Amino acid sequence: MQQRNKPGKEYIVFPLDVADAQAAKQLVQRLHADVGMFKIGLELFIRGGPELVRWLAEHAAAGIFLDLKLHDIPATVRRAMQGIADLKVALTTVHCGESAAMLAAAVEGSQGKVGVLGVTVLTSVSAADLRAAGYAPAMTADPRHLVLHKARMAQAAGCAGIVCSGHEAAAIKAQLGPNFLAVTPGIRPAWTLDKKDDQQRVMTPARAVAQGADYLVIGRPIRDAADPVAAARRIAEEIEWGVG
Repeated sequence: MQQRNKPGKEYIVFPLDVADAQAAKQLVQRLHADVGMFKIGLELFIRGGPELVRWLAEHAAAGIFLDLKLHDIPATVRRAMQGIADLKVALTTVHCGESAAMLAAAVEGSQGKVGVLGVTVLTSVSAADLRAAGYAPAMTADPRHLVLHKARMAQAAGCAGIVCSGHEAAAIKAQLGPNFLAVTPGIRPAWTLDKKDDQQRVMTPARAVAQGADYLVIGRPIRDAADPVAAARRIAEEIEWGVG
């Protein structure tokens, strides 16, 4: 599937999965020229708060993805999203969960200032996990069925896209259109694959982009490399080779 023409680094979302704001700032200063977006998750946001998000907006050209995975009653989600909308972030997340009303409230609260992504099925979740959680067999035989179901909910509510694995990206694009964003975690370059990895549905960067992914969340292969900058550049080159 052909993607929009953009540099390889613009696909890369680097998660700041570190314990404190100072460590995050060091990574930002080191990698800001070689990734397209930085992701701040729940752990770091609890420690660094909105102040860290504001610092990042002022000190890095890369965009900000605030990944808090909101999940609450619609009124609470709407008010929380109004606060996020004031932080100058590009993307944020809300669980698709059980309620279309919650998704619609998230979009309403965003005020058009931030792209709202629905979280479908976490990439650490297997079909066995879904069965154990009580999902119907039709949804657990292949996780893509559940992802597509939740993606349709998200699109109907006005979300900009979803978070899904690379394995579902092609189906998302085919069924929901090219402008509905597919943001994919669980990305591992072939030279870093590890059998002990806790992500169940992983994919290489080039293949994920070929399948239709718009953004790739890539953490460990960059963060744990001997030279993180060189690793980010190598991944960008791999993506460009795959797109080309």
